[in-house]
Amino acid sequence: MLDLTSCLEGLSKTRRYLVGVSGGRDSVCLLDILIRSGFKKLVVVHVNHRLRGRAASGDATFTKRLADSYHLDFEKTEVDTKAYAKSMKLSVETAARNLRYEFFSVKAKKLRCSRILLAHHADDQVETVFMNLCRGSGTAGLGGMKTETTIGNLTVYRPLLNVWRTEIDAYISEHGLKFREDASNANDEHVRNRVRNELIPALPKVFGRDPREAILRAAQLCREDAAFLEMVVDGLYKVALTKSGGLRFAKVESTEPSGLKRRLIQRWLSENEVPDCGFAEAERVLTLMDIENGPAKVNLPGDWHARRRAGSLFLEPPARG
Repeated sequence: MLDLTSCLEGLSKTRRYLVGVSGGRDSVCLLDILIRSGFKKLVVVHVNHRLRGRAASGDATFTKRLADSYHLDFEKTEVDTKAYAKSMKLSVETAARNLRYEFFSVKAKKLRCSRILLAHHADDQVETVFMNLCRGSGTAGLGGMKTETTIGNLTVYRPLLNVWRTEIDAYISEHGLKFREDASNANDEHVRNRVRNELIPALPKVFGRDPREAILRAAQLCREDAAFLEMVVDGLYKVALTKSGGLRFAKVESTEPSGLKRRLIQRWLSENEVPDCGFAEAERVLTLMDIENGPAKVNLPGDWHARRRAGSLFLEPPARG
């Protein structure tokens, strides 16, 4: 009998957790593992992104019935992801992620439960690392997702992050679990789907072996390096931050090497919840350091702007209509 309960090591059965459940095989598997392992204080949370018409409504109905079958509380919301993406000038994928976490955060506060379990698995991690590599990510991006991380007021746990999709499939089959099949996973319009369905399956033929374990190992090394660099940036950030939330121009300018300077800017943007900010956006902000030839203002995702004034860099949030 397949046993995946070891993935829950470190989680307390007596604590309350939100569990993100889409109705797909991964989250259905996670929820069943939790129940069979004796976790009782669970709240199932579900987001209908309105991206798949009736199928999305069917997912919500299925997930509600699943929660009821386990005698668990159920919380859901519906969001107009495409409209939000357009208004915020974001990709649909990023918009969906932002809206999910916004809902999770609201429910966490309302239910006084700041912990959520999500069903990302090892294959998701490999895909994420590949996509971040092709975007030109640094060590943080190449480290992929963390098994435990903090996003806003939430502590996010991903207990299946070292479990392969084949193991999840075997668990689903062994226990006869029903789930909702997301037809959009086969839609090659989405980059992640092409990575999943075309690129990853081709790797064993190219390398003569399956390199996925090696990719996970490389991601782990990158996460460790990124954690060390974040400790260094923590100290720099505290010194550079002004009382009004800007950055002291001189402190940023004197930071060396340039990689730390860029990380300092990225930390600042992240702390202020400026969306989708990476290398290019940090470099754009750093052009403000060139007083003679650089701009006095740069545009950032989500209609944010960065400016320099009176010896400081500061941010302007998007106007709210």
